[in-house]
Amino acid sequence: MKRHLTFIMLLACTIATAQNSNDVLRYSNENLQGTARFQAMGGAFGALGGDLSALNINPAGSAVFNNSLLTFSGTVYNNDNTASYFGTNRNTSYTNIDVNQVGGVLVFKTSKPESGWNKIAVAGNYDIVQNFDNQVLINGTSNQGIDNYFLNFAAGVPFGSILLQEGEFIEDAYLDIGAQQGFGDQQVFLGYYGGLIDPETMEDANTTYTSNAGYANVGQNLLRNTTGYNSKFTLNFASQYQERLNVGASLNFHTILYDRYDEFTETGYEAASEIQRTTFDNLLHTEGSGFSFSLGAIAKLNEVVRIGGSYQSPTWYRLTDDLSQRISSDLADSDINFIDLNLVNLFPRYTIKTPSKLNGSAAFVFGKNGLLSIDYSYQDMSRAELGPTSDSNFSTVNDDVANTLGAVSTLRIGGEYRIARFSLRGGYRFEQSPYSNIDLIGDLNGISAGIGFDFGGSRLDFALSSTERDISETLLDTGLDTPALINRINTNATISYTLNF
Repeated sequence: MKRHLTFIMLLACTIATAQNSNDVLRYSNENLQGTARFQAMGGAFGALGGDLSALNINPAGSAVFNNSLLTFSGTVYNNDNTASYFGTNRNTSYTNIDVNQVGGVLVFKTSKPESGWNKIAVAGNYDIVQNFDNQVLINGTSNQGIDNYFLNFAAGVPFGSILLQEGEFIEDAYLDIGAQQGFGDQQVFLGYYGGLIDPETMEDANTTYTSNAGYANVGQNLLRNTTGYNSKFTLNFASQYQERLNVGASLNFHTILYDRYDEFTETGYEAASEIQRTTFDNLLHTEGSGFSFSLGAIAKLNEVVRIGGSYQSPTWYRLTDDLSQRISSDLADSDINFIDLNLVNLFPRYTIKTPSKLNGSAAFVFGKNGLLSIDYSYQDMSRAELGPTSDSNFSTVNDDVANTLGAVSTLRIGGEYRIARFSLRGGYRFEQSPYSNIDLIGDLNGISAGIGFDFGGSRLDFALSSTERDISETLLDTGLDTPALINRINTNATISYTLNF
């Protein structure tokens, strides 16, 4: 099937893909993933190390390994969403399976122990730090119709600038208007030929529009499917000094793949309304890559107490978006179906710089019987930036990010108790809302538990972790101002196998 593509000017890019604080948060958050042991203990490994996923917290952790090893992990993800919209609740559950972690470490004993440096570790690890696979169903009766979406874009747009030219195909006009006039005018074109809005007068110079939909309240249904991942490959180097101090550094290479498909349906118009049903679907695709680095150290103060500290640099992402749309209503132009998801709007590459993060940790090791670990992280989300910053549209977005986002504190607590070859584990995680208005995104709370069995030359671990957070999501970027309130519970079941060399 032929796919038609067009390139939309940078001016429209920030509008079309709703690049705002939500994009910053989507790619800044590194949800609790990794090995089963890491997840079972709530990710509290900043002063412990000795786990490949712990390199995401403190790169000095690889020097804690006593020998070379390989670990790989698979996870069953389950997302349970309860959406409340104008008093109507809808629940959806989505489950998928993925190999979320693969990595290994090589440990080399130094040839000159008199120098004090006992060993050097080189590690490579792949982690899915964010799984975007999810499904949300939002349904309710609203007093705000989809016509408001198109009317908001239409204000001030000359009617003549969105009309089909003589002999022009509707799909070509849709792409050309997007490429030459921008995303906003393209949405006005969709609203007019989709039957939702009309100009007050048929003159080319007309800049005011009215709705064709008659309603006091309308029934709205949105099915939002998201897929993709944010992955990180870490190349790590660490060393140990006199079995008292571990230092390390990591280079991190990030990959983003994100798809969001929205199916929107509106019904329940007045009996006299010429429009009785409207559908409006959008498919957004984002992909790109990023880079970051991290530095860290772990100190063994005595046989019981260990402390750790690390710095994670900003992550510099380079991303591209493309968008496909389709619309239909009772009053739509007869050729409207030629505008479908095979018509792709391409947007210029843009950048996101996520803020740096500081981590402080303490651990208490009780011989071979067990341990208790506590981590604290701080990240100021108001310092995130979208770019290019030279563009005035991104400057406006960055001002909004600085004013609406704030500092995020994260607390992780984990423990482990060994009984013969078995290890019992538990953890707790708290992450502060990144918004000063907690109604937009609430605090995150998570608990976890797990068990491990040591075969001697290998180890098998299992973890079950769950997080809960309340968020709000709008159905469209403009026009429908009342968001849906969503209670989201993510549950992961992870199994890991470690082979020692």
